[in-house]
Amino acid sequence: MSKMSKKIISPCISICKTDPVTGYCYGCARTNEEKKQWKDENISDEWKLANIEKIKSRMQGWQLSTFEESYNHKVNQGISLFKKKLLED
Repeated sequence: MSKMSKKIISPCISICKTDPVTGYCYGCARTNEEKKQWKDENISDEWKLANIEKIKSRMQGWQLSTFEESYNHKVNQGISLFKKKLLED
């Protein structure tokens, strides 16, 4: 029997606005091209893991800590903190 690999969760944390200067999303720091690649079913897990590290390297300070907190919540609970808050309000 083969082991099922754990699905790598998209880094989208539901704060989807692109900075006009950098071209990076304010929430996840991905480019529009990177967002498209995440939706490609043929993209490798290795690429996804490398991309998560790449986008985190674009962040610093509160943006990085907020992203990590929300992304970890999404991975563990199935929903970003932003969406959770919307549902609670």
